[in-house]
Order: sequence, then C-alpha cells, then structure tokens
Amino acid sequence: MQKIDRRGFLTLAGAALAASAAPAFSATSSGRPDSITVRDAGGSYVDAFREAFYLPFEAKTGIKVVPAASAPEPTAQIKAMVEAKSYLWDVALLSLAAHDQCVKSDLLEPLNIGGSAYDDLPPEYRRPHFAGVDVYTTVLAYRADKVKRAPQSWQDFWNVNDFPGRRALRNFPFDTVEIALMADGVPTGKVYPCDLDRSFASLNRIRPAVNAWWTAGAQSTQLLQTGEVDMIAIWNGAAQRTIDAGAPVKLVWNQNIAGVEGWCIVRGTPKAQAAREFVAFAMQPQQQALLAKYMSYGPANPKAYEHIDPKRAQVLSTNPDYRKVALMIDNDYWVTHKDKTIEQFNAWRMR
Repeated sequence: MQKIDRRGFLTLAGAALAASAAPAFSATSSGRPDSITVRDAGGSYVDAFREAFYLPFEAKTGIKVVPAASAPEPTAQIKAMVEAKSYLWDVALLSLAAHDQCVKSDLLEPLNIGGSAYDDLPPEYRRPHFAGVDVYTTVLAYRADKVKRAPQSWQDFWNVNDFPGRRALRNFPFDTVEIALMADGVPTGKVYPCDLDRSFASLNRIRPAVNAWWTAGAQSTQLLQTGEVDMIAIWNGAAQRTIDAGAPVKLVWNQNIAGVEGWCIVRGTPKAQAAREFVAFAMQPQQQALLAKYMSYGPANPKAYEHIDPKRAQVLSTNPDYRKVALMIDNDYWVTHKDKTIEQFNAWRMR
C-alpha cells in the first residue's frame, strides 16, 4: 500500500536544490523526447512497473522510461520543480491525498486523455489530473497454524476471548482509526467522518492485547512471516509476500480498507505530450493485467480482469468480490483532519 502513511515529506529547500540539477530536455529528430522520467515508489514497484509499463511503452513508441524513486508523498519536491521550471520527473505516481494537495497548489497538468482506457476506470479511481494504476488495501491477516477459529471481521480481531492470540496494529492513525470504529460496530458506510472519541475508546479496549505496533510494510511482513504475531492489520501486498514465501497465512477481505495510487503529470514539463501517451498506455487493460502478474495490489482498470487468470485474481485487491466489502479511504476527510488526528494518536500512544 503504496499507501497514505508510507510517505514522508522532503523539505522544499532540498527539493529545490535537487530540481536545479535536472537534466536538459533531449529530443529525437521528430521532435519527440528520447525519454521521460517517471517517479514511482521504488523497491518491488520498479520491477513490476518495468515489466508491465516501462519496457512495453518503449517498445511501442521508442520513448525510454527512466524510473526515479523519491521520499514518499513528494509534494514539496513537485512544488520546487514547478516553481523552478526545472524537472526531475515528467510523471509521478501519487496517492489521491498527495494528488489533492498538488491540485490545490496548481502543480499538475490536466491529463486530457478521455476516450482512452482512462474512461474505463471507476469514478473513485480517476480525476482530471489523476489516473489510478493500482489499489492497495489493509486487511486482517492471520496465521492458520495458530488461529484455530478463523476470524471474519475487525470485531473478531477485537474479541480476545473467542479469538486468542498475539496481535499487531499499525502505529499510525490512518487505517487504525477506521479499524477501531468497525471493530466497535460502525458499518463501512458510516465510518466517515470518523468519531475519534469512539475510535480511541475502542482502541483502549484492544490495547492490552496488542503485542506489536508496526511502522513499515517490511516490519509487518516480518512479524507475520516469523510468527511473532498470530493476527495483524496489514497491507495485502505485504501479507501476500508471506504466503508466497510459504507461510500458513490467510487473509480476511471483509472490511478491507482500500486506497488508490495513480499517475499524475507535473505541470509545465516540456514532455507533457509524451507523458500523456505513457499514462494512456498504462491504462490499457492488457498492461494492467500484466502488472497483476508481478504484484498483488490490484489493477485499477476493471477490464484488466478479462486478461487475468482466475486463480491469480483471488489474491488481487480489486477483485470485484473484495471491492463489494471494502471501505474506500476518504481522502477529503484525511486532508482536513490529518494533522490533528496524528497529534492525538501520538499522544494516546505515549500514555
């Protein structure tokens, strides 16, 4: 999940310094650029995106895609590029929350790719400046070798008497606040706006049973893989890695919490038209189906499932059956309430 919390912010000064070192524009004799630079999340994303998007796009257009990683949620870095008119990236993979911040500051180009596979995206996965590419979810995962009665909901996770075992939650309010409300009986359709008093009261009840509070996806994977905990709130991709490694882990998709990441074009880039070609290409169902071979964060385009093996579809977060029981992250809520809630959550953890 590239996910909301996974990202920190670079300082504007540092970003401006980096932007000043951006390479000059280079084009072919036809006037098209030799390459575009795409900011992604690094790590396993690079390998998956290379196979699904970067290499096929180069083969089709002759335009090389150069991947670039950065600190999470790089809104300050994008701001520095736009203000300096010096571009490290042409396209950036962003969460909806980061996109919202960039749009408010007029830092993104309109995509203007209507009529392409962009139109196939569900409304919650697209905006005029944003085209969803993958969807990550937070799920309840448990060790089937330790948890004898399979939990079915966050209420079961909170039920330490009927579902004993070592537990782990995320050491951050995003997802954790929503999970606590659903555990207290709030239906998914009424989670937002979050009743923080009710959420923290619910967290108070489960707190004595929480053995670990994780801060990074790799840590959550290790906790589950090694059996340090028996059940955990975890990003589906992190949990799937333990399954792929042979761990006896099962996922509960009921009440999964879903967020989307997508392509945005940095405002003012001289390679905007080539960037639009890339985004439109990456929306095609065949390319998004190819992405599903390499990562379990599901493709945003529902038509991709026409090209995905049914067995593989069972581990993907955008499987239609899982979307029906998902809570979609309300980015508008978190943009408004993020700072206050983080402060309140950190104070609660210190008690």
